[in-house]
Amino acid sequence: MKRFIAVFILPVVILSMAGVTSCKSCKNQEQKKFELDQVKTIENEIESNVYPLPTSAEVIKMLSDLDVGYIFGISNPVENTKKYFKNTARAINMGVFGADLSYATLYNMQQEVINYLDAIRSLAADLNMSQIYDATLYDRIKQNYDYKDRLVEVLTDAFDATYTYLSDNDQQPLALLVVGGAWVEGMYLTTHVSEAAYQVAGISKNLLEQKSSFEVYLEITKPYEDDPIVSEFVKKLDPIKKVYEGLDTSLTQKDIMDITKAMEEVRSLIVQ
Repeated sequence: MKRFIAVFILPVVILSMAGVTSCKSCKNQEQKKFELDQVKTIENEIESNVYPLPTSAEVIKMLSDLDVGYIFGISNPVENTKKYFKNTARAINMGVFGADLSYATLYNMQQEVINYLDAIRSLAADLNMSQIYDATLYDRIKQNYDYKDRLVEVLTDAFDATYTYLSDNDQQPLALLVVGGAWVEGMYLTTHVSEAAYQVAGISKNLLEQKSSFEVYLEITKPYEDDPIVSEFVKKLDPIKKVYEGLDTSLTQKDIMDITKAMEEVRSLIVQ
């Protein structure tokens, strides 16, 4: 997966170039600066094509590992696909449906998997990304139904390919919307796996771990804060931001209820 490739490759590249610099002490400062700029360029190129957060598949796997049963009706209905006419709504809900697909897949809900793959294919076609969600993806899912770790890899590859495609085609704002939509839906599912999520052992840890992911997401959107579609989406996340800003290193029952309420509010704005 590209995130892990970047983590290992970047230090190697940096150390290699540093080694070249150290062994040729005669290089002047201008040459050294040139080499550092090269490293920065490589770093930027890699990071711009790497899915920046844990994917919803990875988040949902944590959820399924808690042995919480699948709940029908909490995912975004596939019929909503017909309502998304703008590319911004398509991108956001492509991320939402990606999380719903992960939820159905990791709980082995085969008809739901088919339904959400169809919904994603429809949005992908509208965004000229049909090649990512072709029939081979479903085949790979079917082949690995009994192996959660492999399913996470299959789904994560699809998320990576989506993000990379949009980034490579100068559509980074839409790529950020896909990521944001997937994160919101993953959190929504996490807070709605039970009528009393705060009573489920492990939910608190999961929600706290996602605080850092949320902070990373806000950070990577900053370079695009003047882009209207990104700024509009980030503004919708304000209820989550306010809740997370007041959290400590552990969550109370009230904290979890506040997060749940914030997720409901934000999610209602993006799935409409």
